[in-house]
Amino acid sequence: MSFANLSCLAKQQPLRLLLVNAGEPDTITWAGLIQPLRLAAALVGRELLQLEVMTPSQVVLAQPGWHVALLVADEHQTPLSPEQTRAVLERCRSAQYWGGVGAGVLWMAKAGLMAGVRIALPWALYADTEDITERAILTPHLFELDGRHLSCCGGAASLDFALTLIEQLFGATVQATIKESLCVERVRGPEERQRVALQARFGALQPRLSEAVTLMETNLEEPLSTDDIANLVGLSRRQLERLFKQYLGSLPSRYYLELRLQRARQLLLDTNHSIVQVGLMCGFSSGSHFSTAFGALFGNTPREERQRKLTPPA
Repeated sequence: MSFANLSCLAKQQPLRLLLVNAGEPDTITWAGLIQPLRLAAALVGRELLQLEVMTPSQVVLAQPGWHVALLVADEHQTPLSPEQTRAVLERCRSAQYWGGVGAGVLWMAKAGLMAGVRIALPWALYADTEDITERAILTPHLFELDGRHLSCCGGAASLDFALTLIEQLFGATVQATIKESLCVERVRGPEERQRVALQARFGALQPRLSEAVTLMETNLEEPLSTDDIANLVGLSRRQLERLFKQYLGSLPSRYYLELRLQRARQLLLDTNHSIVQVGLMCGFSSGSHFSTAFGALFGNTPREERQRKLTPPA
């Protein structure tokens, strides 16, 4: 689901946004989330945004009615007690949109609240997911919105997540003002991936899945077929598709296409290669195919994406 769906909340005045800090106040995960949102609250005023920050002990005594609620904790944070976790999650789930950031995502998944939901989990916590019976769909993305469920891998991605929320809730002008205040040049989107080796993310759990994605990442200009990839990692096509569906919520062909398009988007924004060159570098021999696939994933054409690089924010 697109983050643009959150724009419906902009009509709620004031919009109540709850952050439950279950970790330390000086982590990157918390700072990256709270600083942009505090600036947004000061910019738009309390008549539009009421930002409420609470500890786990405080939230269980609070009056529900939030539009967005997030449980936040750094990936190294010790989990809450089972009783406290249940009480906090019950409060968070009363919001229209709710979820977690960092370890908060894992705690929600372990409580069975993310069954069948695409979640962005810190890669360092992947090894802690083996005992989750109500299986969530782990994605390598920085953050996700699936139905009412929000998730962010935390760390530096918390800043991108907060700025994306701000744009959808209060518009591009408010976001641009906060970006300027924080000296942020570019906001990474939800489709961008955690920049860490696949071996670290999946190697211990699913080495053949890790190998398959590595093959994709190293063969963007001349894509391999799904059958070729399956043969190279020693699996049948059906087995490979099952792994991708369970752990990445996608078919290998679709995941591969999105990898190529994400790389193309990065090249359009970060280099001066022509649009034709970018398409060829990412395995698209047809300009029309490149443009159509790019538009289906990102909602704009490669030419419009390049224009974003050239046009300063209003």
